Amino acid sequence: MGLVTAGITRQPAAGIPVKGVTILGATGSIGVSTLEVLSRNPGQFRVVALTANTRADRLLVQCRQFRPACAVMRDSRAAQWLDDRIRKEGLPIKVLTGTEGLAESVSRPDVDIVMSSIVGAAGLAPTLSALTAGNRVLIANKEPLVMSGRIILDTLHASGAELIPIDSEHNAIFQCMPAGYQPGTSEPGVKRLLLTCSGGPFLRSSTEEFKHVTPEQACNHPKWRMGRKISVDSATLMNKGLELIEACWLFSVKPDQVQIVIHPQSVVHSMVEYQDGSVLAQLGNPDMRTPISHALGWPERIESGVSSLDLFAIARLDFEAPDFDRFPCLKLATTAAHTGGTAPAILNASNEVAVQAFLDRRIGFLDIPRVVEYTMNRVPVNDDRELEQVLDDDTRARKVAIQFIRRDSVSHTQPLSFGNNEIHVTGNV
Repeated sequence: MGLVTAGITRQPAAGIPVKGVTILGATGSIGVSTLEVLSRNPGQFRVVALTANTRADRLLVQCRQFRPACAVMRDSRAAQWLDDRIRKEGLPIKVLTGTEGLAESVSRPDVDIVMSSIVGAAGLAPTLSALTAGNRVLIANKEPLVMSGRIILDTLHASGAELIPIDSEHNAIFQCMPAGYQPGTSEPGVKRLLLTCSGGPFLRSSTEEFKHVTPEQACNHPKWRMGRKISVDSATLMNKGLELIEACWLFSVKPDQVQIVIHPQSVVHSMVEYQDGSVLAQLGNPDMRTPISHALGWPERIESGVSSLDLFAIARLDFEAPDFDRFPCLKLATTAAHTGGTAPAILNASNEVAVQAFLDRRIGFLDIPRVVEYTMNRVPVNDDRELEQVLDDDTRARKVAIQFIRRDSVSHTQPLSFGNNEIHVTGNV
């Protein structure tokens, strides 16, 4: 069956193999953009499986349009609702649920490409399943690499799968690497990675203003339209810290070889400096369809729907150093990168808990790094070579963070803050 676009099945051109695609997190912003790119390239791809967490109504709309072989809901009640609707409409779609359903959706023999865009640690297991199956995995959720980069890369190399980053910054670095570069390997000529950062919605805000930030303000990113969790991470700059850790794994570099550069225009998506002094950059409009289309078509180029970059309209490109004191989450992530082991998993788990608490209005914006710092100082760091140990430390970190939030939520009538706004961390920064 060819790609279904707006209810029309388009058959591939003769002699061109159709690639089967599974989208993990199909109802999120990355999933929606991926489906749009697929629609612009009829005859090259077929949607095999679509997955979501609880948005069964949105997944039903996508199922009607793209007619996948299977649909997966992580939530069992949502899966039952979706299955009832699909049966009533007579759609030939198998509905699965839970972790087993996700694993099946990425391991099917008719799947060639997996877009991994499930937010948070929940994306780790299906990402590993997709790599084990030998697929091309387009990794848009950074948490699996942050939590267990060593295990991800070991699985990649053992299975012969392909891994292409979707984060605009890491995809830019990948495009600036020599032809044939394989993630997780050392490129001798690379001296430094310059990881760009828009600065988020509070780049020019004062620490005093941070005390009154609301979830709505934090989710209002000036350049990108993203999910709520990653939007808050962008506002605290934790997202950039997680990306630093991710870059170390993807491109086999040390934390000191990654420089974060504030670039408000979000036009230069990242750069690679080589030993001969050359600096290669990837530029483009801030639109996730560019890295998505690059990874889907790689090593060829396919249509993305992104408008051409107008340098005359942009007129200028600005760059500046980040302020680690006003954005302590960035300092904490750098510490975790230098510490290694399960420190990044502890960082990520406590941050997920803190961000959700902020979105639920149980803590203030400035409390997010406080929760993370408290947890990092109380959960021991272990070796990261065994998945069970990584998951254990992830669980411990979540429990510590939750207990800290509950304790302080009871003992304070106002949102917590740093007081002198200083944060003390251990390790090298």
